Amino acid sequence: MIVDCHTHVDFSAEDVGVSEHLVAAETVDVCFVLGRGEGSSDEVNKKLAEYVEKHKAKMVGFAVVDPANDKVSLANLKPVKEKSGLEGAVLYCAARGVHPTHSRAMRFYESAVELEMPVFFHNWEAVCSHDAILEYAQPYLLDEVARAFPQLKMIVGGMGAPFMEQTLALVAKHANVYADLTVRPSSVWRIYNTVVAANECGVMDKLLFGSGFPLGTAQQCIETLLGFNKLLADTNLPTVPRDKIRTIVERETLELLGVGRKIAEGSAQKVEEPSVDEIGEPGPAEN
Repeated sequence: MIVDCHTHVDFSAEDVGVSEHLVAAETVDVCFVLGRGEGSSDEVNKKLAEYVEKHKAKMVGFAVVDPANDKVSLANLKPVKEKSGLEGAVLYCAARGVHPTHSRAMRFYESAVELEMPVFFHNWEAVCSHDAILEYAQPYLLDEVARAFPQLKMIVGGMGAPFMEQTLALVAKHANVYADLTVRPSSVWRIYNTVVAANECGVMDKLLFGSGFPLGTAQQCIETLLGFNKLLADTNLPTVPRDKIRTIVERETLELLGVGRKIAEGSAQKVEEPSVDEIGEPGPAEN
């Protein structure tokens, strides 16, 4: 099964944002849709829940949570999962100016563990926005969270860029911490170095595939990921075995994070599913 663990929909551009997202989602079996946008968390999550419900056989919704301003008690979060059907949560710590271990954030994680909701830490804005707090984007800050809540499923978005080395150390240390390898088709060299570093650190099994849509489509990203070894054919640079790269794309992400159980059950009954080879032209085999 191919799961794109990182996509967004721009609900402010209703028809355009939704239609483009639906087209991009056709390439994969399942995609995670991370809540974001203008307005309160409740407003964003309501639109997200309505959208995911229409495509519940294909999508898993992650509610946006702002611990500094939202009510984060179990009683307040329970309806988000049970009534709205949003199975995970996404935090924008750097953009919202919330330290990952703020007391209110820690109370939120406690509720997330109780509800078995994985938490996605999205801090890409830290390198794009003047107002974002870069310090709060550092993955090492999540070490305290992982130590306090070892059962909490955590995803470091975009490999924690620009702090990738911290992310590799974090996922190596904690069993339930994963990293979203958001592939940028225009940044092949960065992707190459990230994958090689992960392979050398022995943490390839902790990487999840993500496109970061609308920054890229799943098809573009899979082609980039499968093809970067071709660029090394006439060099002495290290390569990563193709089967390990395929494993990232075909990771059993739903099972690892404990979400989309109904989707997984339905998929198990299908005769055929999209395959990596059908999406992107793989590179030559490596030894």
